[in-house]
Order: sequence, then structure tokens, then C-alpha cells
Amino acid sequence: MVTDTKNERRLAGQCFCGAVHYTVADEFRYAMNCHCANCRRTTGSAFKPMAGIERGKLSVTKGADSLLIFGEDNGHNAHCKTCGSLLYSVVREGTFVHVALGTLTDDPAIRPTAHIFVGSKAPWFTITDDLPQYDQHM
Repeated sequence: MVTDTKNERRLAGQCFCGAVHYTVADEFRYAMNCHCANCRRTTGSAFKPMAGIERGKLSVTKGADSLLIFGEDNGHNAHCKTCGSLLYSVVREGTFVHVALGTLTDDPAIRPTAHIFVGSKAPWFTITDDLPQYDQHM
């Protein structure tokens, strides 16, 4: 964890191989577990635990040239081109990022509060917690 000059708590994150590092303000607006087919494909998992924050509050601090951007400037996934880790997704017309919570090396203050897109979740996965479930988004 890093505290910047504005006394803002910043969290560190990185890809699997360590080629890309980032920091993000610990000021997430929401956190969810997304079960849509795109999140399942990009993570190779049953769902993507993610937290949303304004795009300007995330900074790549190492390895920006090692990012593989899939999509357009106002909506894309950012992966490490060396190891393939999904670090974040740019969403909401380019104004927000959805940080893949598994890439954080620090513990965020927020926790997922819901499951979204459960209408298209993997049929082999059973949700076993008591969080609210939405067929699409909230």
C-alpha cells in the first residue's frame, strides 16, 4: 500500500509475471462478481471479481509498454502481453475501469456486494454465498 501526497490510500497491483504494475486509489465505487461470458473468457474462470473506479484513479507504474490492449480507447481489456493476466477493463464510454480484484497485491476496503449476469453464468458453477444475484447488471 502507498499513500500519496494527498494522503490518499493507494493500492498496488500487478500481473502474474511482474512485467506490469499499477496503483489505484482505494476509493472504488462498487464491486461485483461478473458472470457474463466475456468476463469468463477473459479470466478463464467462472466469474470475474471486479471493482469499478474512475479511470483517472488508476496509474500504470511499470510496464505500460507491456500492456496488450484488446478493444478501443473508450472500451477495452488491458492484459499483460507477456503472461496474459487481465489487469483491468475500460468501461462506461472510457470513464471507468473495472479492476480485476485478483491482481491487487493490497487488500481493498471494498468487497463484492452482488453477482451480475447470472442469467448467463457457467452452468457447472454454483453460487454458494448470500449476495444478491441479478440476471444482467444492477
